[in-house]
This record gives sequence, C-alpha cells and structure tokens, in this order.
Amino acid sequence: MLWTIFLLLSGLLTLLLLYSTRTRQNNEPPLDKGVLPWLGHALEFSKDAAKFLGRMKDRHGDIFTVRVAGIYLTVLLDPNSFDAVMNDTVFLDFTRIRNKLLQRVFGLQLPCIKPQAERKWMEQHFQGVSLSKLSSSMSAHLHSLLLRNQKEFNPSEWRQDGLFSLCYSLLFRAGYLTMFERRDDASAVYEEFRKFDDLLAKLARGSLKRGESKTADSCRGRLWELLSPKRLSGGSGSNSWQQSYRGFLQDEGVDGEMQKRALLLQLWTTQCNAGPAAFWLLGFLLTHPEAMEAVKSEIRGLRDTNQQHPRVEPPPESALSETLRLTAAVMINREVVQDKTLLMAGGRRYHLRKGDRVCLFPFLSPQMDPQIHQEPQIFKYDRFLNPDSTVKDEFYKDGKKLKYSTMPWGAGSSICVGKQFAVTAIKQFVFLLLTNLDLEMCDPEAKLPPVNPSRYGFGMLQPDGDLQVSFRLKRTPRAM
Repeated sequence: MLWTIFLLLSGLLTLLLLYSTRTRQNNEPPLDKGVLPWLGHALEFSKDAAKFLGRMKDRHGDIFTVRVAGIYLTVLLDPNSFDAVMNDTVFLDFTRIRNKLLQRVFGLQLPCIKPQAERKWMEQHFQGVSLSKLSSSMSAHLHSLLLRNQKEFNPSEWRQDGLFSLCYSLLFRAGYLTMFERRDDASAVYEEFRKFDDLLAKLARGSLKRGESKTADSCRGRLWELLSPKRLSGGSGSNSWQQSYRGFLQDEGVDGEMQKRALLLQLWTTQCNAGPAAFWLLGFLLTHPEAMEAVKSEIRGLRDTNQQHPRVEPPPESALSETLRLTAAVMINREVVQDKTLLMAGGRRYHLRKGDRVCLFPFLSPQMDPQIHQEPQIFKYDRFLNPDSTVKDEFYKDGKKLKYSTMPWGAGSSICVGKQFAVTAIKQFVFLLLTNLDLEMCDPEAKLPPVNPSRYGFGMLQPDGDLQVSFRLKRTPRAM
C-alpha cells in the first residue's frame, strides 16, 4: 500500500516537474508560467481575465504565452494580426475545444455533427426571408409582453424594478416564444435558465462548489425536460425554428436524448446576449442624458413621415456600437494541432507549439485599446459617427487602418450567425420601451453597477448588481 502511494506521488511529482520546467525557445512568444506548478495563472485568470491579461500585455506586449491549469495559452492582442489565426484551418482547430465545452456545460455530445453543417443550417434561418419572419415575430412578442405586463397595473402608477431583470426577462421570453413557440411555460423556462446562466462560467471552468453543482444539475435537467420535443408544440409546424432544428439533428443521426440537450445549447446561444446588451445600452442612456436626448430626437425624426432622411446611421446605432465595444467580451480560442509559425502584421514571426492554445481577446484590443479608441473607459454615444453624421468605421493602430475596430460578435468563421437577429431585437426593444414607457432611475445620482468579472470570455458581460428604475405607461402613447 505504501509502495503504491509512493509511486502515485512520484508520478504526480514528475508531471508537475514536466509542466514547471518548460522554457522559452527561440522565436517563441514571451513565456510567463506563474509561480504555482501546473496551475500557473489559473486563479487570477478565472477571477478577472481582463485585468490579468491587461497586466500581461503591459509586461510582455501584444503576444505572450501563459500557463493556465496545465494549458499553455498564447494570447494575441494585435488586431492587425488576427486574420493569421482566424483564417488558419490547417494548423489551428476549434472543434475539440468546442466539444469539451459542450460536454462540460451542457452535458452534450455531438460527435457526428460537422460544425460547418450546423452553421449552414443556422444561416438558412438567420438570413433573408427567414430572418425577416423571425424579426417580425420577435417584435410582435415584445410588444405584446411589454404592454400586457403594464396593463395589469394602473396606467398612471409608477412601478419599480431592476433594469437588468426587466430587460433580460422581456427579451428572453419574447425570444423563447419566437424560437420555440410555446405559450404556457415561458416564465418557468426563464427562471430555470437564469439560475443555470448564473453558474455557466463556473461550469465551463469546472470550478463549481458542491452545492452549486447540485443546482446546476437540477436546472439543466429541468430545462432539458421543459425543452423536450414531447412538450414543444411545434407552433407553426415544420416551418418553425425548433421543428426545423430537430429535423436537422435527426438527419444527422442525433438520438432523442441529445436532441433535448442540444435544444438547451441553442436556447442559451440565441437568448444569452440580447437582454444584457439592452440593459447596458439603456443604462448608459439613463446615466448620460445627452445620449438619451440624442436617441429620443432620432426616434422622433424617424416617426415623422414628412421628413426626408439621409441614408446615415442614426445615433441609436452608434450608441449600440459603443455599448457593445464596452461590454462585449468574447474570447476566440484555437488549439494548435501542428507546430505553426505565426506571421504578425509587423513582420515578426513566432513559433507556436503543437498542443498549446491560441486566444484572441478583442475586448482588450481593439475595443479597450487607447491607441485605437481615445479614453476607452468612457461611454461616448457618438464615437462611431463622423461630424457629418455618417458612420465612422475607420480606426487605426500604429498608423495602419484596422480591419476590426470592435468584435462583439466575433469575426471570420467564428462570427455569430444570429448577429443581425440579436441587433434587431435589441433595437426593437429599446424603441418600444422609450416610446411606450416613461422610464427613469429611482436615484438620479445612481451609477451603473460594475461588471461581473467572471463573465469575461462568455459573450456579453453581465452586471454585478442592478440599476433600479421606475416606469409607467406613457399618458400619451409614443409621446417623447
């Protein structure tokens, strides 16, 4: 027995030494392993990835390799060099990383489905006529939920709620009704989803505590049951989104159990970002009166049918772009499947080792890079407008025009297929709220809550707290 324990400890020590003795080779990025064997910087990375990677950037520059829980992660923060990663499908791969996350977060295994086939199916539903139908349905559900929710009370009565709770609840339920076409359990699905979503970052990192693990398992099981094909009505039949997706899974050979679990994946993918994005946009507008007035002025202009409008993007578009710049924090990860030489935009070459990972973190650069966006921490609703009110889409770093000045939806082969649907839903929601409700902060001096730092890497950031607001139906419909 003692000999067995000795052998196990010896093997563990050998592994720790192997991970701890890696040294930087010629032409490799700067290496920062941290002081903890194997773990490296894992604790700091998971606690606040933006703060940690910002510190590493200050120390090492636009490319460096860090050790995180046994993985050597090369972080690239030069947006002019992003295409060298995103366009490489030979030396870099994302399918194994994706499959591990699907198993860990959603208990889902889809080995028979090619990501390209799934993406092609998604594009059929989030482009062209199909997109128009989804957006029209979303608008109708938003309008119905918003007005029905208010008419249950005295129209002149002021109500109070957290802005995040209000935005997430209404947008999620409208999205659920649009995509899954159930009428009787949207609220139940939302309640379970929020509990599941609160634990998602820990699920992905494998850092759940015992009680949290039980909660996550319970929520996941409940959502699988609620989304079961046996319960889903199918709404408009075979033409509905969820019916079509089930058909796609069946054609790809996915069994019934995994179909239920895949529906939860799609529920999270399609509904996790719009609510938080709308919260930040409205929160910025409420705490920046000049921005709110600019948006309301544009809405008044859009409603004036006698006014001729030039073909320019209105302030709401710029305000939304600025909101996404400040609060969208995706990470684009790839696994190095063959040794690769990475050619940077400036001409430098770096060797990447097989088995390592590469990470792009656009939130840090380009989105929060002061060389690209002046005073990047400050909300400027007109940052993406030229003086003549046309769209400003030219930004530079080191004298070079950027292809990507913001990347809230990813880019290249990893860009979000449902981007346009989400953007349209956010605009519809904000338009409906501002034209149908009187909305103000309970405390005129209140500030937006800080972000929850554990959400970096998982799409839209979420607040650590809420902003309390008062609202009521407008006495004169759509008066601004």
